Amino acid sequence: MWEAYSHEVSSCGYWPGPPGEEGVFYAYAYPEPPGFAQARVKPSEAFYSGDLREFILAYDVVRQTSSPDETLLDFLQTTYEAAADLATWDRRALEREHHPKMGD
Repeated sequence: MWEAYSHEVSSCGYWPGPPGEEGVFYAYAYPEPPGFAQARVKPSEAFYSGDLREFILAYDVVRQTSSPDETLLDFLQTTYEAAADLATWDRRALEREHHPKMGD
């Protein structure tokens, strides 16, 4: 964790929430680049929480779509792209093409 936060980072995950409450997917950037909170991300139900300083997407939104995998991937990809582009990261040096495994 120390090494990750010694540089820029885009982080995401799932938080199940307290008992009886809905879980959420989240995504944040550190340090947060200017304009990140206003970035347009997908799906439209995702929102930026000023209190948590991260984008939030309710688990039920993902679960109820016709393509949960695609919905979640859109959220993760667009929040990463917002962080990378607004912070002017060298994306060519950071990213590589996805090569699916046999059978994917």
